[in-house]
Amino acid sequence: MLATWFVMPTCLPLVLRRCHACASERFRAHGRFRVNAHHKLIDAWLLALCTGCGDTTKITVLERATVRSVRPVLLDRLHANDPALAAELLQDPVLRRRNRIALDWDGAWRLDTGGTDCPDREVIDISVRFAARIPVRPVRLIAEGFGLSRAEVGRLIEEGNLVSAVRLSARLAGDFTFTLKG
Repeated sequence: MLATWFVMPTCLPLVLRRCHACASERFRAHGRFRVNAHHKLIDAWLLALCTGCGDTTKITVLERATVRSVRPVLLDRLHANDPALAAELLQDPVLRRRNRIALDWDGAWRLDTGGTDCPDREVIDISVRFAARIPVRPVRLIAEGFGLSRAEVGRLIEEGNLVSAVRLSARLAGDFTFTLKG
């Protein structure tokens, strides 16, 4: 039997960055942008609010870019405060590295199994697809998908009843498959 599971974001992840006003290290992005033009140059930031004090931080999207080099569609989406654009930009590793931020995905994703239950005496192949680059341990996904504890999943791996080409105990953010033998 072949089944497909999907890992999908439910909201924007928290941005991990130290707040300059308080000791908090978490910011919530709501998809709001600030765009500022200086003659022929343009700056754009994604705004995020500190979860501790409510102070605002700016995550640089464009810095001193010439207006003609910015695609009109991108500029329209920035002006419209497009939340889908915020999600796309937070997924960009170049933007995260340039702004020295990390993402906290706890509570910001869900697993859709399509009603797959743990079989009794059947071999089942599961393909796990990620809608966004959400780092999560496959052991956690398997435990949640089948309603098992992580210890039970670990026991299945040790017994050879749960196999995969990827290391199931490490964090993954990309698609993978595994086989569960009943």
